[in-house]
Amino acid sequence: MSASDRLGDLLREHAPQVLGALLRRYGGFEECEEAVQEALIAAAAQWPVEGVPDSPRAWLITVASRRLIDQVRSEQARRRREVTAAVREAPDAEAMTAPGGTNPGDHDDTLMLLFLCCHPALTPASQVALTLRAVGGLTTAEIAQAFLVPEATMAPRISRAKQRIKAAGATFAMPEAGEWAQRLGAVLHVLYLIFNEGYAASSGPDLQRGELTAEAIRLTRMVHRSRPDDGEIAGLLALMLLTDARRAARAAPDGTFVPLAEQDRSRWDVAAIAEGTALVAGAMATSSLGPYQLQAAIAVLHDEAPRVEDTDWEQIRILYQILSRIAPNPMVTLNHAVAVAMTQGPEAGLALLEPLDDDSRMARHHRLYAVRGHLQEMAGDRSAAYDNYRRAARLTLSVPEQRYLQRSADRLSPGE
Repeated sequence: MSASDRLGDLLREHAPQVLGALLRRYGGFEECEEAVQEALIAAAAQWPVEGVPDSPRAWLITVASRRLIDQVRSEQARRRREVTAAVREAPDAEAMTAPGGTNPGDHDDTLMLLFLCCHPALTPASQVALTLRAVGGLTTAEIAQAFLVPEATMAPRISRAKQRIKAAGATFAMPEAGEWAQRLGAVLHVLYLIFNEGYAASSGPDLQRGELTAEAIRLTRMVHRSRPDDGEIAGLLALMLLTDARRAARAAPDGTFVPLAEQDRSRWDVAAIAEGTALVAGAMATSSLGPYQLQAAIAVLHDEAPRVEDTDWEQIRILYQILSRIAPNPMVTLNHAVAVAMTQGPEAGLALLEPLDDDSRMARHHRLYAVRGHLQEMAGDRSAAYDNYRRAARLTLSVPEQRYLQRSADRLSPGE
């Protein structure tokens, strides 16, 4: 990894923590986010020359606070009133301390930021989008890809979410017990999407973004510690661990994507599989069954198979059938179709895909055509599989997936 990449990872790691620290002291979501962005730009310019400070988070908080104070002094009276009290309390940003006299970089406010972004004043879609932006550090394009909508639709949605947070007078604090349940569903969905973006990057030259998967797992552990008896929180953490356990085997040394069926299973993380398996077993034994537990149970069946041919596809098919009833969505349908193909033949799997042709969310999503191509290849329809692999390769924004899909098409090329 280059020095530039390491610096980028460091800044992405600290950005949500710095934003949380500013929100706790000042309030004003949009103003704080702008100040953090300016501090990140300053760090990107100065640290390669001057060196990374001993406490990067404290440095960023100090610089962002100065920017915010300068902004407060120069902006309109309305905005100035929103942060005047905080400015009076900390006129010298360099001397600012957290409650208890700790260094401003010592307190991690990321979990509180996560719940703030999931404020009930926002729609579920806006909660997820804003949290992916503020906590996950995803770009607007990446968030749009996760939502299966155009980037032009997502940008104003995020902007409106910030304004609604401000208009609602939301405070930067953990929700009361009555609000916790309201926000938890959105929080878990956000963490799920952050993890997915890290595990299978939707765009760019890299197959995976380890900083996102690590942050999603870290935050989910924090939520799990606060509610250890919640089966769906445990199920989500288990799903992440069981999936991330395969990360080292998903890419060849040159970055080429390696599908599950071709992975070297000796490279899977045995400790992560054991932890994930124990979590989902405990959750399913003591809690009502939920979507994350079901997905984690499916992941266990994949991870426990010593060879791909040992995979219990019939049990996986049954679990996907249950999942499609309690939490239907196009991605579940795609995975269900593969399981059906493996147990009942590719034609049965292809039949399950047909309704997705009328789903506007999937019209330009590469996975529909990639799965259809795979099942058509299983059925011996090389020409149709070739066309769908090529179409999937054109649609994906991920360079490693694009190369893999194009090679799959080339393998079936009529000229071969």
